[in-house]
Amino acid sequence: MAQNTQSPNTDNSMQALKQYGSYIFTAILLALAGYFGWTYWQDNHARVDTVAADHYADIQRLNEEVSLAAQNPDLEAEALTALAASRTQLNKDIDALVSTHGDSVYAWQALMIKARQQVDSDDFAGATETLKKALAIDLGDAGLSAITRLRYAETLLSAGDADAALAEANNDMPSSFEASQQELLGDIYLAKNDEDAAIKAYTNAWNLISKRQETRAVLALKMESLGIVPEPISEPASLIQAAAIPETATQNPNVNVNDSVNNSNVSDQAAQ
Repeated sequence: MAQNTQSPNTDNSMQALKQYGSYIFTAILLALAGYFGWTYWQDNHARVDTVAADHYADIQRLNEEVSLAAQNPDLEAEALTALAASRTQLNKDIDALVSTHGDSVYAWQALMIKARQQVDSDDFAGATETLKKALAIDLGDAGLSAITRLRYAETLLSAGDADAALAEANNDMPSSFEASQQELLGDIYLAKNDEDAAIKAYTNAWNLISKRQETRAVLALKMESLGIVPEPISEPASLIQAAAIPETATQNPNVNVNDSVNNSNVSDQAAQ
């Protein structure tokens, strides 16, 4: 890695990083959340609970409607009222599912949706409580636990509790999530004004994704903002290779990762 302390784009890079970095990391985690929720059910051949499945399907549809409406910046008063009512109903539906099927993967997925909605509304305290509940669900899958813990640590950081975020992010995780873990640790150290530790963590993350020939533009931006120019990562050998799911994140031998939820991250690329 080359040191570049005189980069003229440092201020602009930092501004862009603060504005978009957390959303991109979240998107990666959310994509993983949806993927692993589905593959967990497939690989474990769980008995289908049609009631819970139907309930979750309704939640998913309502969440899509809420998310689509929330993207419109020009909603009039009546539409805003309807959006607020839909969000309230969505939370009620999620709470009802969790109360009746709290140990299921459907409850876990629903809680991840709720946490995303809370983060979008800047309700970080509510999101941390929601993610605590998700973390308490024992699905016997290390990948799902890693996704939840990373998301929980990120939310703690957003809420301003860097020490608690550091404690959570330092937990052992599957090796396929190590790059995302190191990147998040870099974010936490940076928030604690420990630039040396942040540079080390970001560099670790970059080295890990380099081995997979995976690029992360936001991670590169974070490193450049600290005066570090990351080594270029070569593209995968073929389009088929590039489109393939990069990593296995659970203990199930046939489960691979595609990295989004929230909507949005996570190899370990849904889990920033």
